[in-house]
Amino acid sequence: MSQYQYNYIIKYIIIGDTGVGKSCILLQFTDKRFMPAHDLTIGVGFGTRFVTVDGQQIKLQIWDTAGQESFRSITRSYYRGAAGALLVYDITRRDTFKNLPVWLEDVRQHANPNTVIMLIGNKVDLEKNREVSREEAEKFAMENNLFFLETSAKLSDNVEKAFTKTAEEIKQKIQDGVIDMNSETNGIKLAPQGASSLPSANAASSSGGCC
Repeated sequence: MSQYQYNYIIKYIIIGDTGVGKSCILLQFTDKRFMPAHDLTIGVGFGTRFVTVDGQQIKLQIWDTAGQESFRSITRSYYRGAAGALLVYDITRRDTFKNLPVWLEDVRQHANPNTVIMLIGNKVDLEKNREVSREEAEKFAMENNLFFLETSAKLSDNVEKAFTKTAEEIKQKIQDGVIDMNSETNGIKLAPQGASSLPSANAASSSGGCC
């Protein structure tokens, strides 16, 4: 059986309110499928996939955190050592957008200062029910120095780009020397010489459902 080489392992977290589609985004990215009927994630889910950035293979390890307040103390521990964070809200639910400052404060308090944060407005397939305009989300992203994309986990729109764009920005920070590769808290590991994993890891599924 062939083996799959990679250069870096990068840790991601996905955060945001319950029901915004965090697990669905992860499932679409790792398994290329959408699961409309789901249970809420209990604690955390997990998935992995390989992406290519500048000709180098990167293994993404992605932690999908529960949105319920009752799990907040558990999920905060997963912020530590995250190099990338996807901060997700639902464009059809204004309350999930209004809660973004709380999530942003959480990730900036508990993750490392160089964590690349991508703001994600999910469920653009439900455009007719939109409550949050793209313009106000872009303004929020600009004011808080975040990258921004709108996605549809159902249709897979921009899901791939959300993860790869974040990986590109992390890789650029490595090249620019912003990230200390000797630190154990930066969320990035150089693959050991000869490190490999099987291609089937591309489709490692997450536990839990589409919270």
